Amino acid sequence: MNVADLLVDGFSRVQENVHAAVTGLTAEQLRTRLDDEANSIAWLVWHLTRVQDDHVADVAGTEQVWTGQDWLSRFGLPFPAADTGYGHRPADVEALRVDRPELLTGYYDAVHEQTVKFLGGLDGQALDRVVDDAWDPPVTLGVRLVSVLDDDSQHAGQAMFVRGVLDRRQSS
Repeated sequence: MNVADLLVDGFSRVQENVHAAVTGLTAEQLRTRLDDEANSIAWLVWHLTRVQDDHVADVAGTEQVWTGQDWLSRFGLPFPAADTGYGHRPADVEALRVDRPELLTGYYDAVHEQTVKFLGGLDGQALDRVVDDAWDPPVTLGVRLVSVLDDDSQHAGQAMFVRGVLDRRQSS
């Protein structure tokens, strides 16, 4: 297995979890928050997708899927185009409304496709390229991609946890 295959496998697992977390949910379930400070499944999946889109587009030198494929207007959210969810407060989480799970999976799938396309051309040496010298030590491409994958995995796991709680509530 080469480096590109390994990263594609990791991001494909996120894709599987995104689909498992949202498929079959109602609009109400997508926006359910376990308490007033918690994130909804919709917000978690939107945020992890926005971060992946933003960060991969940056290192790949491409336009984000969010704007390039006009997911921005499809979602119709009350946030600026560059917003990825960092720093969102509970009111912002509440403001994120998604009526259909397909909107979330469609956007994630489009970002995943662009991510896989970029990863396909990487080798081990490419991962050593410095992509952000504002840190000490500077951030390499490999570190940035693992950071995105880690962040995505955590948020996908959180969405799956909320889904499990919702499923248990429905069956009782």
